[in-house]
Amino acid sequence: MPVSPSALGVLLAGCLTAVLVPADSATADTDEIQVSRDKVVIPVTGGVAEIQPAGLAVSFHARGQRMVASAPAAELSAPGAVTRRGRSAHWSYPERGLTATAKVERGRLEISLSSTVDSTVHWPVTGTDQASTHVAFPRGEGLSIPVGDAWWNSPVAKLVGSEVDMTEGLTMPFWGYSLGQRGISYLVPTDIDTSLRFASTDGKLRTEARHEFSERRATREYTVSLGITDNSPVAAAVDYRRWLADRGELGSLRRKMAANPEIGRLFGAFHAYTWGKARTAAAVQRLRAAGLDRMWLGYDSDPTPMDAAAVTAAKQAGYLVGPYDSYDNAQDPATSDAPSSVWPSPVWPEACVIDANGKPVTGFGGRGCYVSTEALAKDEPTKHYLEQRVRSVTDNGVNSYFLDVDAAGQFFDDYSPQHPMNKPTDRANRLARMRALAQRGLVLGSETAGAWANTALAYSHGSLTPVSDHLWELQKDTQNWGPWFPDHRPGFFFKPVELPADAAKAMFDPAYRVPLYQTVLHDSVISLDRWELPYSKFPALRKNRALLAMLYGTPLNLVLDGSESGSDLAELAELQRFFAPLHTADPMTGFARLSQDGLVQRSTFGTRLTVTANFGDQQAAGVPGGCVRAELAGAQPKTLCP
Repeated sequence: MPVSPSALGVLLAGCLTAVLVPADSATADTDEIQVSRDKVVIPVTGGVAEIQPAGLAVSFHARGQRMVASAPAAELSAPGAVTRRGRSAHWSYPERGLTATAKVERGRLEISLSSTVDSTVHWPVTGTDQASTHVAFPRGEGLSIPVGDAWWNSPVAKLVGSEVDMTEGLTMPFWGYSLGQRGISYLVPTDIDTSLRFASTDGKLRTEARHEFSERRATREYTVSLGITDNSPVAAAVDYRRWLADRGELGSLRRKMAANPEIGRLFGAFHAYTWGKARTAAAVQRLRAAGLDRMWLGYDSDPTPMDAAAVTAAKQAGYLVGPYDSYDNAQDPATSDAPSSVWPSPVWPEACVIDANGKPVTGFGGRGCYVSTEALAKDEPTKHYLEQRVRSVTDNGVNSYFLDVDAAGQFFDDYSPQHPMNKPTDRANRLARMRALAQRGLVLGSETAGAWANTALAYSHGSLTPVSDHLWELQKDTQNWGPWFPDHRPGFFFKPVELPADAAKAMFDPAYRVPLYQTVLHDSVISLDRWELPYSKFPALRKNRALLAMLYGTPLNLVLDGSESGSDLAELAELQRFFAPLHTADPMTGFARLSQDGLVQRSTFGTRLTVTANFGDQQAAGVPGGCVRAELAGAQPKTLCP
């Protein structure tokens, strides 16, 4: 919708820059903690935190505004005496076997619960403040939803009643609420065995975290960091980026590129999975001749990989090229449906993850079993299974590698006596083998990379998409979605689909999408859509998906089979010419919604680039409807209307 100059100024003033609210008084880390029988008061950046140990209710007081950060949890209603030691407060919940610690850490309130027994706690209980307006959470790239939105509060949205795992269901372990001119962010360092549940109370979205304390899984410590923010939809992401940086856990594409200059080929490149004739040298040369001067080309795990001639042609064109691979599945070699699931004996079945009942854990899609990362790690020094695998799939000279699953946050407990493992060990094993791959000089990517893996990877396929349960239901209907055949052009990837309105709204509506992942990791990991959601899959959404790509600085993911027309390639080349100068190693430094309907949005990168996208049908903020405008320092502004 059109925005008047006065309204635009107000919106920009309130939204453009996401920063912590200035402190009311002295530095929070040095102010005194006040402890009484039923209350703990701790100064934090932007105000004061008040904790009621009975129920572990938390509120913030900031310049006259009281904000409820957590409602009381009924299961924590009987605390012991509160004591103060230095700059922290301590108490217990004797009936639960829990001890609590509250302190200020870098201006944020940090509350930790430690358990002596295996149990579960439901806390914090968030979004209960009547002033709450939006909830933001990193499903894929990220969503920011009005808490009173009738559609999101309804069953058709498939959000209310759902519970998402912090490592597998979210790309980063945080969420946040906006409350008037301020907000609250929640960061969870202890993300394993922690989840976030969505509920609707009186027509408003509420959230509640759940943590499982387990001695075997090493999850008997649970920590939540709470902070006061401004009301930007990406404020919680700004906090999380700072949190990662403070701990040395924020990667840098520039540093990665210094170690491996081949990573530089990713900038400005669209990505494409290839089938059939698209895997030939002639097809690669045709792409380059069409004006696509930067590409990442991948190919599936099947019997017909790209040969050395095609790989050479890709590298000569300036492209990156590499295989899809997975270490996550093992099948009987006599009946396996994928080369990546065939391992030397006795990986099948001796390396299978074993559940608590002593049974192998069935693999994805009911295929074979999940392979224990601990089993492979133990065997590697003598059996060299991973070394053999990497050599066999890279002997055609590739310069990139896509390792499916490893960064996606699905971790296992393995009860095998031969290779016992818990979830933290599983994560450490995956991180170690991803780093080993990157150290070979391969430009490494993985699936839906969680923030914990950002230092090891250069790119991620799937982290851009806020996948909802609608998608999994649609993909089960292969008649409409498309089957896994024919081999040269599987309908699962190539068949155009019109998404049902509810699925399109849940995943692609720009009014709800926000770049949380880009705010945190734009200069560390290049993020794209899932491989089965290529740019051509949903024709009705192509315009909005192109606008989002330019606004977020994220490449398009494509599928090619070699039959693309000249006009198809020309269209892709035009999109890439606009995109390439915008795609750099600078961080995303700002994001704002410029219109009340959320359809006019602006992002900034570093200090030199501003991108404004108009998803509406009327001109606004100087951009025609359905177009995007890029303003790069030292260059003429340019507009794209895909």
